[in-house]
Amino acid sequence: MDSNMQVVRPLFGHRKFWAHRFGPAPFLPMSRAEMDALGWDSCDIILVTGDAYIDHPSFGMALIGRLLEAQGFRVGILVQPDWNSAADFKKLGKPNLFFGVTAGNMDSMINRYTADRKIRSDDAYTPNAEPNKRPDRAVTVYAQRCREAFPGTPIIVGSIEASLRRIAHYDYWSDKVRRSVLPDSKADLLIFGNAERAVVEVAHRLARGEKISEIRDLRGTAFMASRGWLPSDDWDVMDSTEVDTPGPLPKHADPYAMESGPNNGQNSASTAAPPPGEHPVRIVSRAERLAARKERRAHTVVRLPSYEQVKDDPVLYAHASRTLHLESNPGNARALVQAHGERDVWLNPPPFPLSTEELDQVYELPYARRAHPSYGEAKIPAWEMIRFSVNIMRGCFGGCTFCSITEHEGRIIQSRSEDSVIREIEEMRDKTPGFTGVVSDLGGPTANMFHLKCKDEKIESACRRLSCVYPDICENMNTDHSQLISLYRRARSIKGVKKVQIGSGLRYDLAVRSPEYIKELVTHHVGGYLKIAPEHTEEGTLSKMMKPGIGSYDRFKQLFDRFSREAGKEQYLIPYFIAAHPGSTDEDMLNLALWLKKNNFRLDQVQAFVPTPMALATTMYHTERNPLKKLQRNGGEVVSAVRNGRQRKLQKAFLRYHDPVNWPLLREALKEMGRADLIGNGKKQLIPAWQPAGVPGKSCGQPARTGQNQKAAGKPRGEQKPLRQPGAAAGRPAFGKPTTPQRARGPARKA
Repeated sequence: MDSNMQVVRPLFGHRKFWAHRFGPAPFLPMSRAEMDALGWDSCDIILVTGDAYIDHPSFGMALIGRLLEAQGFRVGILVQPDWNSAADFKKLGKPNLFFGVTAGNMDSMINRYTADRKIRSDDAYTPNAEPNKRPDRAVTVYAQRCREAFPGTPIIVGSIEASLRRIAHYDYWSDKVRRSVLPDSKADLLIFGNAERAVVEVAHRLARGEKISEIRDLRGTAFMASRGWLPSDDWDVMDSTEVDTPGPLPKHADPYAMESGPNNGQNSASTAAPPPGEHPVRIVSRAERLAARKERRAHTVVRLPSYEQVKDDPVLYAHASRTLHLESNPGNARALVQAHGERDVWLNPPPFPLSTEELDQVYELPYARRAHPSYGEAKIPAWEMIRFSVNIMRGCFGGCTFCSITEHEGRIIQSRSEDSVIREIEEMRDKTPGFTGVVSDLGGPTANMFHLKCKDEKIESACRRLSCVYPDICENMNTDHSQLISLYRRARSIKGVKKVQIGSGLRYDLAVRSPEYIKELVTHHVGGYLKIAPEHTEEGTLSKMMKPGIGSYDRFKQLFDRFSREAGKEQYLIPYFIAAHPGSTDEDMLNLALWLKKNNFRLDQVQAFVPTPMALATTMYHTERNPLKKLQRNGGEVVSAVRNGRQRKLQKAFLRYHDPVNWPLLREALKEMGRADLIGNGKKQLIPAWQPAGVPGKSCGQPARTGQNQKAAGKPRGEQKPLRQPGAAAGRPAFGKPTTPQRARGPARKA
């Protein structure tokens, strides 16, 4: 483990497995008949997913499958198998190497339940949006059925569902702290984060005959180990099982040792001649000291409070969450370990990001770029949303506490080259049925982080900040948008391309650093409306989100409006806001509602906070402590959590102050808050004193507006629709990389 943990092997640097002679399949086989047509007697690897199979880099199982195929392996895929028995898990036979299990591009619980824990009526990743085609906690159920079908076959779990459940975590749907998914699923290995390196490496090592139980040195993996297991004798354990500042336990010199030198307290600067047989003291340079410290850090594991401790102790839960997030930079993260009963869950450091060249190769594998033919004419909504979009990057350094991108994809941006993106647009133009010349998005988790990174790799590798843009943009962050501007100009000049839209959300606090980018965006790439996410207006709530103040929005809006006028276009911003976030009081939501009315915004669909596993905002919700600050057993900042149904409903109602259905609840609340002065028909009052006939009943359903005569703004988000917007979907691997970045507010959000 000692040496391999730091080695970065090129993703496509392995010798291909012997089965590469079969060549790429038109589609990864889903049946024995397809295997026979390919001349296969068995599959080397079988991937299990809760999504429909679309052979496109926007869908994780397709990306991972094609990547493994490019390594020479025969890869089959089990799609939405019947989990009530093991029969469906035997359809392709026993895999020669392993089962790869994922819930799909979305967490199965977010996929199936709304923010109010109500069952959704559709599933965007299923043909014809048919619901109930995957189980709750699908990773655990699928892994158990694989074990039942073929005992002894290695099982590797991944995807966002497994990634966000790799340690003990608060589960919103059962309202309790649950164990890591590893002991529940009985999987042999869990792959989290950017998973390409780990899944390729483990496949080749299993093919060489290594046992899955011996593969314990891969970054981005987690596994069960005996209590107290260490990779070797020279590893140290940093005990962080209590609320304190973790630090190394010094190894004191033996006072009875018959030796001299710095280890027994002698002055290392002494000029006296050393005794016979001893060497003189050498002054160690700063570079050598730093190298030794880095080596020591690489051989240190941080012991978190155990599952049994955190499930009943909110302070220790918050402490474990804070520690995990501080150990998330691949450049300096240490291994983590957390006891679960008599065994340990061991987490290796996060994986190193892919280079631009490697990312290009992944996205340019021979995808069919369409749904599997077995679906016929069935519509798969998630595919319809993104089939004309292109993903240009992954990761996000924003660090928003309600968002799971950081925990999953990491803060280091991985960007494709311009040439690779252009080639994909041309391939989409030539191979994707129905293309009319409109590219619906060039984006990712955040539209304008393309090729943005720290100015100094050494600083980046040593940094432990949770966000590069909060409370302000780091002075070491490169905010030059010139490469993105160049990409936009090349993309819209491609023959056959009529329009290139930007559908992913963008960081407006970054964009204002580059007025030229805003001008390029507004002049050529906004289809009337642009989505951005201030999330709130009140500083207290924004500080718990790690989002910039509303002043950044105002500066962006000034530039947006100016460049729209100069382009002779009538275009509007569509801001997103969130209700019931930890730290958000009813007074905060009232102030937000007054801001909305002052700016003539009428939001159609609104979203309430959903505590997703492992997010920092989820920690605030569960513990009512602030893990962004040093924790104390007695004292420390208390964070209010919106739990009861009435208050959640009220905070959402403030966002839709204009809807008569909400007026009775708002009147009651305003009177309780001592703000009855806001009830009436005046311009400065929030809601009228009268109630329309027949209401409550059907909502007015007015779309978002801004300004006096502005019209509806596209399709605002809504918690009942687990559809992502075009572009955020473009292809993150299922083993630890979702197509849709999961944010705690809902399944379809971006920056």
